[in-house]
Order: sequence, then C-alpha cells, then structure tokens
Amino acid sequence: MRRPTLAPPIMATVEASAPRTEGAFAKDLLSSVVVFLVALPLCMGIAIASGAPPSAGLITGIIGGLVAGSLSGCPLQVSGPAAGLSVIVFELIQDHGFAALGPIIVLAGVMQLAASVLRFGQMFRAIGPAVIFGMLAGIGILIFAAQFHVMVDDSPKENGLKNLLSIPGAIYKGVVPLDGSVHHQAAFLGLLTIVTVILWTRFAPVKLKWVPGALLGVSAATIVAAVVGMPVRFVELPPNLIGSIQLPTAGVLLAALRPEYLIAAASLAFVASAETLLSASAVDKMHDGARTNYDRELLSQGVGNTLAGLLGGLPMTGVIVRSATNVAAGAKTRRSAMMHGFWLLLLVAFFPQVLRLVPTSSLAAILVYTGYKLVNPANLRRLSSFGAAPTLIYLSTVAVIVSVDLLAGIVVGISLSIMKVLWALSRLSIDVTKSGPARVDVQISGAATFLRLPKLIDTLEALPAGSEIYIHLSNLQYIDHACLDAISNCERTLQTKHSTVHIEWDELRRRYRERNSFGPLRAGDLELARAGGAAH
Repeated sequence: MRRPTLAPPIMATVEASAPRTEGAFAKDLLSSVVVFLVALPLCMGIAIASGAPPSAGLITGIIGGLVAGSLSGCPLQVSGPAAGLSVIVFELIQDHGFAALGPIIVLAGVMQLAASVLRFGQMFRAIGPAVIFGMLAGIGILIFAAQFHVMVDDSPKENGLKNLLSIPGAIYKGVVPLDGSVHHQAAFLGLLTIVTVILWTRFAPVKLKWVPGALLGVSAATIVAAVVGMPVRFVELPPNLIGSIQLPTAGVLLAALRPEYLIAAASLAFVASAETLLSASAVDKMHDGARTNYDRELLSQGVGNTLAGLLGGLPMTGVIVRSATNVAAGAKTRRSAMMHGFWLLLLVAFFPQVLRLVPTSSLAAILVYTGYKLVNPANLRRLSSFGAAPTLIYLSTVAVIVSVDLLAGIVVGISLSIMKVLWALSRLSIDVTKSGPARVDVQISGAATFLRLPKLIDTLEALPAGSEIYIHLSNLQYIDHACLDAISNCERTLQTKHSTVHIEWDELRRRYRERNSFGPLRAGDLELARAGGAAH
C-alpha cells in the first residue's frame, strides 16, 4: 500500500483503530480522575525542583492534557512537566533567568515541529538502552540530591555534585539537634510523605490500588501541617493564575535568537523528544490498541511546548509514570488525557486556596522518592549481562551527567555507543591452521571491512605456495566490497603459486539470499567474486 505523501501528521485526526466499545467514555472518565490525582502533586513538585513557581508546572500540565493530548500520536500517553527536564530547566533559569525560559521553550517547540515535518520521529528510537538507562539514573541522582535539601526547607546548592556531597549536612540539619526548628518540622513532613507512599504501595487493598500513593502522602503532610500550624514553606500561587499569564513580546522572542539560547533550545528539544518517544514506545507494550505514530507524537509535543513557552509554563514531555497510570486505570481513548487537563484547569481556576495549603517539603519528598526510583539498579544488572561495554557506557553517562550536566552526559553516552559499534565493525579474526602436510584451513570470522583490509591481504598473501587452501567464510557477520574483492584477487594470486584454493562462495550466496546478511552487497557481486572476476 502506497504511503500518502501530502497529508502531514496533524491531518491524521481520525483513528481507524480507535476503540468503540460500550462504556469507553466511563472508563476514560475514571482514568482521567486517577491521572489527575497523580499529576497534581508532580506538576507543582517538578516546578519547584526546576526553580520555577508551582503555577508554571500547572500551566504545563493543563496544556499537556488539553492540547498535546488532543493531538497525540500515542493516544494513551499523558504529557506534562517531567522530572527528567527539571535538571535542564533549573540550569537554564540559573544561567539566563526565568524570563528567558519561555522563549527558549518556544524555540524548542518550533524545533520539534520541524523535526516532525521532516519525519525524524523514528530516529530517536535508535538511542541505545545503556544511554537511556544512564540518562534516567543520572537525572534520578540529581533530582534526589537537589530535592533532599528542599525537603528540609533548605535551598539546593549550585550544582549536582555539591548537592550530592552535602546530603549528610542536610540530614544533620533536619535531625540534630531536635529543638523543633523549621528544618526539623519540614524533614518530618517529608519523611511522613515518603513513608505513606511506601506503605500504601506495599499494603494498599486491591480495590483501592487506583488511589495514588503520592496524593495520600501529600494529603497526610498537608493535614498535619495545617492542624499543628507548622511554620514551614507552603506552595505559592498567584490569586488569579489565568489572569497572571503574560505573553512574551515580539522583542523578547527575537532577542532569544542568540546562539546560547539556540543551543539551550536544541538540547531541550532533543532530551524532551527522546524521553517522549521512548515513553510512547513503552506505552505501546502496555496495551493492544492503536500503535504510536511517532512523527505525530513529536508534532503534538512541539505544539504543546510552543504554547507552554508562550504562556509561562515549563517544557513538557510524554511522561511514563502518568501514562502507565492511565493505561492501568483502564483508559481506552485520548479523552482520558484530555480530561485530566480539564480537571487541573478546574482546580486552578476555582480552588487555588486548596493548593496553597500544601507544604513544599512534602512535594520535594515525592521527588526524592521519584529520583530514587529512576536510578533503578536493576537496569545496571540487566546491562551487565550483555558485557562490559554497555556497563561502561551506562556508568560514564551517569558520571558525566552528575559531574558536568545532562547534555554532556548524553553526548558522551552516544559517542561511546558509536565507538562501540565502530569497534565491533572493525573486529576481524583470521585463524590459519595446518591440517595436514599440504592442507591449510583459513577461518575468517567477524566483520570484514576496509578497516581490516591490510590484515586480510597480508594473511592471505603469506599462505604457503603449493598448498591446498580452504578459506572458510561461514562465521562472517559482515563483508564489504573491498574485502570481497581482496579475497577474489588473492585467490588468483595463490593459484599462480600452484596452490589449490577452495572458498565458501556458496555459503556467502546462501546467507545473502536467506537473510541479506551482507548489507550493501548485491547478489551479482557474489557471483562475480565466485567467478574470480570481482570488479576493481
């Protein structure tokens, strides 16, 4: 079936495979409420972790539901502010100020729109698991370290490494001496939140599993803080969130076209797109409905981020925690994600006073727990079963993210992955064995590429004259034209030295026909080589 070329992803608004079962709306309604309850504390907590006002996180959550949800190429994916981006956003605000964040997010959104039009969506799936797991672990460590300080009503340090090294000081400040200081009370609320989440996760009745532990933890801390009257920090929201939104002027947007802003936007767009599309891939494995249209999903994120930047929000991604919750709650269509955005808008518009009762230490505790879960040591154990190289890529990515920054860590991880591929493609083993007085067996295995051409030619030319030579090619994983030509030429050279040469051309031809194992080679190339006439 010929793929249409004129219709852009945004035109694909009709989903032929969308479920039409009875009761789908009721299931979407219930799922939207559950996702709303999960998203509410995370939207505010991630904003605080990013160094932005909680209202910025709520704005992004609303746009992620109403706008990105309506356009999404992954119908059951839920978009909103992501913990993984909080590290980048915090650094951007520290370097350029909060006023510059909006234009940078707009630029990142425009880049995502361009990438969707150019159909780059599939490219992000090529990032190896070692880099992805390393990125998540590095982000988890940074979030854990920074929010640990916020959890005791203190301020995070200048960078991730200092946050990590000063955790013992934060513990001391939150515990010693027990004189009832504000730090002790904030630490108590944070600990209460985490304990509530853990206990609910492990011991909640099956019928109540749909109630998110994060909401219960924050609710418990909020009630205790209100009853006791603790003088800790609370969430700050403007009296009228919608009325406080100010669109950036054309001058501000044009001023953002500075090289440092463009670089920041490109890194933000790359990380946000990678996280979104990997999350979408994971969501596809959780249900049997429509599969993800990656370019359309990228377009929805571009539209959402452009609006979020214009309206003073945070950057958004497709978020795996909220998406998994959506699927587990029984969502059937994109209505669930859209309605969760509506519930957020309703709460912010009519009940903002409820949100002002939430202690920031409780939200920080949720992110401390989230950061711990992101590290997930099981990923490292899984990678180690594939050898030392994936483990090295993982650890290097984590180390650079924590010690330098997120983008540098990703670049290092991808660079090491490319080096690993090049190394694998350059591995060629040539074993020469004398099996009798006049017989020589040459076993060639691995990847025969031009990188190893000198080794191949030197070995073949050094074979003894007047021998019966068997060249075995069954263990080759790859061979290019240069090596194919070299083997054919060496065959003729050996024959002039009165050697009898047997080469497994039939094996190459069989493997080509069965699996097309040899990439750019054509069947005709193998026939020419077998005939001893490969083209120069």
